[in-house]
Amino acid sequence: MATITNAGVGSGLDLEAIISATLQASNQPKLQKFASRESELEVQLTGIGGIKSVMSKLQDVFEELASPEEFNQRVASVRQPSNSSELGDLVSVSSDKTATTGAFEINVLQLAKGSRAQTDATNPANAFNSADEVVTTSAGILTFTAGENSFDIDIEAGSTLEDIRQAINSDSSSGISANIINTGTQTLLVIESAEAGSGNDLVITNNNAELDRLSTVANGGGAGGLEIGAEDQAQDAIIEVDGIQISNASNVFSNAVQGLTITAERQSETNETAKVDVAFDREGVTEKIDEFISAFNNTIDMIGQQSSAVSSPLFGDATVRAIKDQLTNALTTTVSNAGDFETIFDIGLSLNENGKLEKENVVRSLNEALDTNFSDIGKLFTNPGGIAETFGTILDNYVDSSGVLKQRQDILNLQKGDLEDDRLNHQFRMEQLESSLRKKYASLDTLIASMRSSGDYLMGQLSSLPGFTRE
Repeated sequence: MATITNAGVGSGLDLEAIISATLQASNQPKLQKFASRESELEVQLTGIGGIKSVMSKLQDVFEELASPEEFNQRVASVRQPSNSSELGDLVSVSSDKTATTGAFEINVLQLAKGSRAQTDATNPANAFNSADEVVTTSAGILTFTAGENSFDIDIEAGSTLEDIRQAINSDSSSGISANIINTGTQTLLVIESAEAGSGNDLVITNNNAELDRLSTVANGGGAGGLEIGAEDQAQDAIIEVDGIQISNASNVFSNAVQGLTITAERQSETNETAKVDVAFDREGVTEKIDEFISAFNNTIDMIGQQSSAVSSPLFGDATVRAIKDQLTNALTTTVSNAGDFETIFDIGLSLNENGKLEKENVVRSLNEALDTNFSDIGKLFTNPGGIAETFGTILDNYVDSSGVLKQRQDILNLQKGDLEDDRLNHQFRMEQLESSLRKKYASLDTLIASMRSSGDYLMGQLSSLPGFTRE
């Protein structure tokens, strides 16, 4: 607000104080009203935001609880052999919802492995003098094939054995690796393939006879300079499940047992087995119910904090009261075709005097349900018209991007905008009032100054008259 500080100079009156007091009397009550209203809107926005936040978390919980998958999981536990602490785990096992509950034993007879080709040292002509020996004087191509995988390596003229080793190892994604071994009398090439499974032995061919020593098959046919011994052939993994032998090209057995993925980690020692138990995922279901209880109670707590006391920002708010009533009523939902459980109270949940969920008997009741009616727990939540659908409908109505709480926030923000407009308008009116006051008091100041000047002049004239005495 613009301020002129020379009012009263002519008259000698403290007109600035008069102007300031007048403005203060008009301005201060309005400013206090604006500040009070702004604070009121802010705490309401904070309150609505807090309730919306906890309800969003409750909504997330019920989005998971609406999925039958959350209640149909199986969990596999493995009791490793007693010497696994020294030798490592024998197998690892994971399960999905299609697995059948039960127990069985696993024995690993053989791990899957790839093949290994090395220089046939029984023929001295196949060996190399050193890693620096030039293997070929002309360019060529080596072709590596293992199972269904095949790739080529271009060999330049004048390449040494070391050059070729590096060329083979340059592509880490090929599954092929090469090493050079110096026996003291001979230098040998060893090439390994990661392609496991019976019948997937590495085959190396070429288009240049000078590369025969680097191949398992010579350019003109017949044996090359590399051979794969009986112990170096690619092989399947073999396990026994309750005495039934199962083979696989890799160490990972998917659905060899329905719903299970079994990974052979090492070969069994004599009479060594791992014991596997497949059961319903009781812990997972219990955790989901605990998340529901926690999210529901957090919502009730937040509603209480924002609305229960007279001083609360949302005290008496109809929307907040409706939320609490609807959420509490949803707990009493009766679910059809859910087996032994028609309401959540049938699995041991209860409401305390504060309107919050407790699981006073849930350990006993839920364990009994999981033992005898595991699938009915899921039906209670996931069936049409079930707990998850009922809560989901309520929560979506309030929490979604176009929901009731978002609309309420939008209205409050609009009111904040209107309040700012009112504040600016008031500021303009105060500036106008100040300007008007200054004009009025400027005229008064001029008038008084003029009168004082005239008075002084008259007194001066009178004082010059003979016999005039100023008292």
